[in-house]
Amino acid sequence: MIVRDVLDNGLRLLTESIPHVRSVSMGVWLTRGSRHEGDRWPGIAHFVEHMLFKGTATRSAEDIAQAVDSVGGQMDAATGKENANYAIKVLDEHLSFAVDILSDIVLHPRFSPEDVEREKSVIGEEIKMVEDTPDDLVHELFLQQFWAGHPLGRPILGTRDSIEALTRDSLRDYFAGVYTADNFIVAAAGNIEHAQVRDLVAQAFAQVGARGTAVTETRPSPIDLVLVRNKELEQSHVCLGVPAYQQDHDERYAALVFNTLLGGSMSSRLFQNVREKRGLAYSVGSGLSSFRDAGLLSIYAGCSNARVGEVVKVVVEELREMVAAPIPETDLQRAKDNVRGGMILGLESTWHRAAYLARQEIYFDKPFTIEDTLAGINAVTVDDVTRVARALLTPAPLSLAVLGAVNGWTITPDELRVAS
Repeated sequence: MIVRDVLDNGLRLLTESIPHVRSVSMGVWLTRGSRHEGDRWPGIAHFVEHMLFKGTATRSAEDIAQAVDSVGGQMDAATGKENANYAIKVLDEHLSFAVDILSDIVLHPRFSPEDVEREKSVIGEEIKMVEDTPDDLVHELFLQQFWAGHPLGRPILGTRDSIEALTRDSLRDYFAGVYTADNFIVAAAGNIEHAQVRDLVAQAFAQVGARGTAVTETRPSPIDLVLVRNKELEQSHVCLGVPAYQQDHDERYAALVFNTLLGGSMSSRLFQNVREKRGLAYSVGSGLSSFRDAGLLSIYAGCSNARVGEVVKVVVEELREMVAAPIPETDLQRAKDNVRGGMILGLESTWHRAAYLARQEIYFDKPFTIEDTLAGINAVTVDDVTRVARALLTPAPLSLAVLGAVNGWTITPDELRVAS
């Protein structure tokens, strides 16, 4: 059973009781991410995430690690464009411990000057790692141009210069204005009782500030682009994309099925026709990225430098076919079964259950049951998929970024147009 609660200070709490398991997964979600940093502090949201594991007023970083290990727990954190999360998974008997350590981390970080300077080096290495990972880098290059001038286009990690410019005071100022009750969502799933979780969370978060600094979100304006960056690599990396739907769009289920048909599975058109039948790439697929007010449908392929033009041509041809003719009913059913199966299997994990609850709250302000979501997917028709394909692919040419040793290869926007 799913229960939603709002504490007196505005913190939102969601729980799902799953009596047949022995684990509890709990997370603190922050409804602020890299798009909310402002132009002054690029990368600060991710930097603060790192700092929250460097020690609190009563625990050192080693104390935190040893405490979690001592109960056989698992802990993780992540920063995204629109949120951040801190999560722990423990046995159900350690529920109070989970609340205690999570609340300590997100409410009482010490931000020691020595840790700040040390972490600048760590994040600098993380930035270098992206630069040395071309399949990640090509997506960053694409986004920086596609949403140029908008926070959604900025790297979550920031830049080396922006990270070096951060200080203990700037980190503390950001933390004070963001880590507040109105920006917190606590979600838990497993062998728990809502009343017990509520009592523990209410006590642990009783003193947190109620309201943080207000932010303004502006919708990004996508920019058509053809970006080719030469870099001496054994393989070229291709990223194509078009604007897609925001998180709460009415067509979100049809878009999910369309993406699965296009490149989201091993039986998808891109995987079968680019890799299996033509052998043009080892890695090829598509993905949907959805935010509060924008979205992106992206296609990625890694191929030999000499075959970039052929890969792009085949991808565009596949998109044209999906726009021109309805898909077979059998393909639709297979894609819907794929989406449903993946979702149900994923939600056998208590961690995925908690994350699912938090995500629904972030974007819809209420929890959806898995049955609600499955019903939405099941209702998708062939006409729905065709309508979504045409809506996403026909208004403008595909945008393109290529990273590799392509030696002067060029392409025109007309060659990237799906509909003439």
